[in-house]
Amino acid sequence: MTLSFFDQFMSPTYLGIPLIALALTLPWLLFPTPSARWLNNRLLTLQNWFIGRFARELFMPVNLPGHKWAVLLTSLMLFLISLNMLGLLPYTFTPTTQLSLNMGLAFPLWLATVIIGMRNQPTHALGHLLPEGTPTLLIPILIIIETISLFIRPLALGVRLTANLTAGHLLIQLIATAAAVLLPLMPTVAVLTMVLLFLLTLLEVAVAMIQAYVFVLLLSLYLQENV
Repeated sequence: MTLSFFDQFMSPTYLGIPLIALALTLPWLLFPTPSARWLNNRLLTLQNWFIGRFARELFMPVNLPGHKWAVLLTSLMLFLISLNMLGLLPYTFTPTTQLSLNMGLAFPLWLATVIIGMRNQPTHALGHLLPEGTPTLLIPILIIIETISLFIRPLALGVRLTANLTAGHLLIQLIATAAAVLLPLMPTVAVLTMVLLFLLTLLEVAVAMIQAYVFVLLLSLYLQENV
């Protein structure tokens, strides 16, 4: 029983082909494509409003050179939200519960921000490793600590997204299993458990959207430090 709870996080295969590739390409098929008409439909209008509002809020504190990342980070957030939300449907697979995928997204983007900072303003980028006014005896220790904290950033991005989604999915499965077991024995308790399960599902929907936003927001903050 304990192992079956974690079977949902295994990458499914069909005829030896990993289906994670299908799960990664499916979200892009759900977005409506722009048309040549003067008036868009309601879904496309809502999508354009959401994308414009998100990009404006995300890049408001970012300097003008960092606005080149608007399309990339906005697309990334829509991609993560779609993957997280689709993973809440029955008989589906959530690729963002895999640490390898999240690290594959976090590490290259974090490294790109660091390379941009080292290329454009190396003195300012290296200045983050040593706060101003540091006592002489603490300089080597603080440089080591700040360097470690710099290299931990992509790991924190990937682990945060993986841990939050994994914990939510496990909790939903545990409560659903408890409700199914209690239904023939204690129907009243089972009904209360189902209500709790419904509320937890709503919370998990919010977590799926918030974690995608936090992932992209932290990347924009790292970008702000280096542009």
